[in-house]
Amino acid sequence: MNTNRRDGVDLTHYDFVIIGTGMGGGALAYGLRESGARILLLERGDFLPREPQNWQVDAVFKENRYKPRENWIDASTGGDFKPGVHYFVGGNTKVYGAALPRLRLEDFGAVEHEGGTAPAWPIDYFDLEPYYNLAEELFFVHGRSGDDPDEPPRSQPYPFPEVPHEPTIAALMSKLRAQGLRPYCLPMAVDLRAGGRCIRCQTCDGFPCKLHAKGDAEICCVTPALASREIELWTRSKARRILTDEGEKRATAVEITRAGATQTVSADRIIVACGAVNSAILLLRSRNSRHPRGLANSSGLLGRNYMMHNNTALTAVAPLKTNPTVFQKTIAVNDYYFGDDDFAWPMGNIQALGKLQAGMLSAAKPYLPKPLLTAMARRSMDWWVMSEDLPDRENRVFLGDDGAVHVQWKPNNRVAHQQLIKRAIRMMRRAGYAFVFTETLGIETNSHQCGTARFGTDPAESVLDPFCRTHDIENLYVMDSSFFPSSTAMNPALTICAQALRVADHLQGKTPLKSELRS
Repeated sequence: MNTNRRDGVDLTHYDFVIIGTGMGGGALAYGLRESGARILLLERGDFLPREPQNWQVDAVFKENRYKPRENWIDASTGGDFKPGVHYFVGGNTKVYGAALPRLRLEDFGAVEHEGGTAPAWPIDYFDLEPYYNLAEELFFVHGRSGDDPDEPPRSQPYPFPEVPHEPTIAALMSKLRAQGLRPYCLPMAVDLRAGGRCIRCQTCDGFPCKLHAKGDAEICCVTPALASREIELWTRSKARRILTDEGEKRATAVEITRAGATQTVSADRIIVACGAVNSAILLLRSRNSRHPRGLANSSGLLGRNYMMHNNTALTAVAPLKTNPTVFQKTIAVNDYYFGDDDFAWPMGNIQALGKLQAGMLSAAKPYLPKPLLTAMARRSMDWWVMSEDLPDRENRVFLGDDGAVHVQWKPNNRVAHQQLIKRAIRMMRRAGYAFVFTETLGIETNSHQCGTARFGTDPAESVLDPFCRTHDIENLYVMDSSFFPSSTAMNPALTICAQALRVADHLQGKTPLKSELRS
């Protein structure tokens, strides 16, 4: 008896194999859940356990309990580093800060920066606008329209009202407005719906949510997708290679390691959604005699144009006043996104971080006295200062001879980033915070990684087409932040989700949704 067949169906063959369950793979599976297609989801990790350590600062930040036991190589120095990636069902969204803003209308066109040009996308804002609506509903995004000075047009309001500010943040909003700034409510995917699970705790940004109250790809996408009897999930199943046919134009199967053994599963269409670094690495590792530079790499751009934002953590301290805020991540400032009167170039976004705790500082600054760090944490207001990282073909990821992931990344557009830091410091000092500390972060801070398989219409200048299908292989897709031609200066997760829902419609032969706003 052939145990690989049931009712005449080959159980080792699928209509779709989706490799990865983060924002891209999870949202794509969700979008295909009613298609009737037989779908296999592969996840190299497992479900993130709900346990006391989810909310323990030392476990998360000092012990790196939820980061993989692997290091990547900094190709510039030869040293290794622990990357900001997480291998669980739901991917990096299991520990992300849950901020889900849209890109700006202008971000889809060519944008001139002090440090160079961010290229235009092959789609525009209005191609994604109806899918942004769907993504916000799917992730129960709470927000308020009208305050963000660079907010793109919307055909629908936010599905849920903004997360209310706690008193210290509300007072800071007033002080910033008195400076002529226009702070706004940061769009957040936390479950404050009627009967929702969110308790507005201090362990959200950077922590797993023990209550499943954070809008992540597992809860919002994978779990409802698995309600379909046609969708199957294999955990602890790492994709090693993608195999192709002799005609060079089709991918045929995925070779995986599962339960200590190697096996292959075949599919009509294969979607790679491992994150911008690991997706490129998988395609490069899949090289063969017909594709000696890696799959889908006739352009030579696979793994290149790696971007991860210019990021600076800013901590402002008012020595005589404590900050009792628990849920701090409700405010952002976009007044400098496209420049100001004194600096005409785009600078970026400033958004609140989750409330700093002493143990987080101790993990980052172990050489400073703990009582000092505790006192700082009790009085601090904490920000993430983010500027665009421009595409550079020499910034790339590749597979070393040692089999390790190598990352070559030289920061750029730093003049604009320093200008944004300067304005953030001034803003907080004027608001009464006498001491402001900043730390510009490096190669290991890659949670916003993107760009390694950019999409476009010209196969010589891009890896993917506008629906994220590889130019070279007709049934192979990449559906994560790899497709970004530019990094912009906004969190990428909502845009990944919106594009995944758009691609899901395309894969089902549906006419793409049209924005009511398109003239």
